[in-house]
Amino acid sequence: MKYRVCKAFEIESGHMLLKHPGRCRYPHGHTRRVEVVVSREKLDANDMVCDFKAIKLALADFLDRFDHALVVNAADPLLECLQAELKERVVVFEGEDPTTEVLARRIYTHLEGEIREGREYVERDGERYSLPRDLVLECVRVGETSTSWAEYGL
Repeated sequence: MKYRVCKAFEIESGHMLLKHPGRCRYPHGHTRRVEVVVSREKLDANDMVCDFKAIKLALADFLDRFDHALVVNAADPLLECLQAELKERVVVFEGEDPTTEVLARRIYTHLEGEIREGREYVERDGERYSLPRDLVLECVRVGETSTSWAEYGL
């Protein structure tokens, strides 16, 4: 048996799907719910799988890049125009459309790297948090609407 916990986040994110045949090729946005599920065989000294704050800090800057930003495929013919107008709030995905599935995979890959590196995060008040190296990242689920989501993981 193992212990499993989930930490959820919400971001406002827009995207354009260059390869989509319908309306999704035009700019549109979603209130995205990002859920991260991690597990461990045993609890730590604080009787936790890990501190939720450590997960929050590990993803804070990464998720902030997508919050109130427009995510586009690098091949989109409007890219240059969008970057000129929206500046740093345009996130470019090389070689693929910024679908919910791709976003889930990118979040998973980022967090998996943070766990593997054993990074420590320091809060403004000096409190220190880290993700245990034996933490298992099971999946990342990203909601696109209230009725649809995509998941990447084990």
